[in-house]
Amino acid sequence: MVASSVLEGVIWRKARASESANGCLEVAFLGDGRVAIRDNEDLDNPPFVVTAHVWRCFMDGAQKGEFDAIG
Repeated sequence: MVASSVLEGVIWRKARASESANGCLEVAFLGDGRVAIRDNEDLDNPPFVVTAHVWRCFMDGAQKGEFDAIG
């Protein structure tokens, strides 16, 4: 869990394809290199926070299509 003070003032981003929709994941890059991830339909739950390394590995897999068969 990340302290709420760490999340103050962060800029949350979501995919351009979902700009007008809810039900999307949003990410925020924290000052210490970690990345916070949240569901914008459930803002009462704290975001999931991962290290920069974990985020890079996830993005690498996504760009390679490793998750395309999910869902």
